[in-house]
Amino acid sequence: MIHYHGGPITPVSAARRVWTARHAMISFAHPDQLPIAAEVAQSFVLDNGAFSEWRSTGGPVDVDGYLSWVREWMYHPGFDWCIIPDKIDGTDAENDAMIEAWPLGKIGVPVYHLHESPERMKRLCAEWPRVAIGSSGWWKTPGTEAWWKRMGEVLPRACDGAGRPMAKLHGLRMLNPTVFSHLPLSSADSCGVARNLGMDGRWDAGYLGGISKDMRAEILAHRYEQHASAATWEPRGQNMSFGLLG
Repeated sequence: MIHYHGGPITPVSAARRVWTARHAMISFAHPDQLPIAAEVAQSFVLDNGAFSEWRSTGGPVDVDGYLSWVREWMYHPGFDWCIIPDKIDGTDAENDAMIEAWPLGKIGVPVYHLHESPERMKRLCAEWPRVAIGSSGWWKTPGTEAWWKRMGEVLPRACDGAGRPMAKLHGLRMLNPTVFSHLPLSSADSCGVARNLGMDGRWDAGYLGGISKDMRAEILAHRYEQHASAATWEPRGQNMSFGLLG
């Protein structure tokens, strides 16, 4: 599984430390560190920034601006793929329309949102080589009991009878090992490194006290990457909770 670490990561030296020889996800909402990721990462993906806009203003993605940004970077050797513009709380029809309007073909990855009909997930997996899964609606927080129950309703539509995904699956905000290690994901992302390295209270005790933010970032990235995703989807008990590394 590919672990994509989101930014922005501060200080810049920590961003370089995390992304060197690793994988980066850069959001259109926070694009300033893309040149760094493009310079040092094995690969990078571009996110349309819809989640950031939805969380802060509830506004839509600047689709024209995003397309210009993608076109500027899509031929870079490190570019992998990008998220097709989506509406976090949109209907099946609204998000299907945004996919139909997408002009750049299969370098784009559509998003299935958990509040949408499970049949939409089945259709997307039949039509696209990669599908991203976004947490939304009643299931906006990955790892909760309700979230796992919903995944149990959706993932059978994405998998064959043996639990093998019919398209490559990407987990948006699912880089917590307690989450992705139980899902058949090809990749996942989060901003967990960026968030946790600045929480001084979590680092000031014991042997971790006083270490630099560059080293904190390295430790966090290493902890994420010690785990792999599941090979197949298997229904399981829903008693799991989202942990420290979210």
